[in-house]
Amino acid sequence: MLFDQMRQKPFFILGPCVMENQDLLYTVAEKVAEAGQRYNVPVVFKSSFDKANRTSIHSYRGPGIEKGMEMLQKVKERFNLPTTTDIHEPAQAAIAAQVVDILQIPAFLCRQTDLLVAAAQTGKIVNVKKAQFLSGQDMFYPAQKVVEAGNTQVILTERGNMYGYNNLAVDFRNVYDMKAFGYPVCMDCTHSVQRPGGAGGKTGGDRTFVPMMALAAKAFGADGYFMEIHPDPDNALSDGPNMVKLQDLGKVMQPLIA
Repeated sequence: MLFDQMRQKPFFILGPCVMENQDLLYTVAEKVAEAGQRYNVPVVFKSSFDKANRTSIHSYRGPGIEKGMEMLQKVKERFNLPTTTDIHEPAQAAIAAQVVDILQIPAFLCRQTDLLVAAAQTGKIVNVKKAQFLSGQDMFYPAQKVVEAGNTQVILTERGNMYGYNNLAVDFRNVYDMKAFGYPVCMDCTHSVQRPGGAGGKTGGDRTFVPMMALAAKAFGADGYFMEIHPDPDNALSDGPNMVKLQDLGKVMQPLIA
């Protein structure tokens, strides 16, 4: 039912980058639920239990999968929200699938066959993020791995391309190209403004461009929008420079629904 809804209306995947604590998840989830009701669109709450590819080994990664799933389950129960999180190893798929509605495949791992198959076999929706080193047309093959493993509930997400030098560039033709495969296409509006490793041992970025990334993706036919949001992004434990301020969520969403 959720997948059908995401094919019919603009959908939004929203939440803080990493699970810092339960109170943060509650604070953000409350606003996400309110936004879904206000705009009558599907909303999915997202947060990561482990940021496995942080720039520095000293960076905060998250609470781990067991504690993280407990925290997401509490969000589901309190706010009646579908949830998603990213997995990094095949064994994590079945564990996360006990709680989440969508399994997210990180961009750097989108060609990992065992990970894609394990996610597919849970029967959950699989959101595959396009690698920074692939074109939109290349994403036919990761999607096909999920489908041939028995699961047609696939979302493909654009998040820019990396050419080194601590920057990303977005070619919005990738959105159009991926839509040709027949799956919903999502725009990752916050990771696409990253400057990977460009802030002295951590990722930098500029949230100023998030609304523009979203509107450009809309022009190319995007079906959904992924945005990480936080009440105090400048003091967040991961990806702060790229996250939308929680208070600005409605202002960013509204033009995408109109």
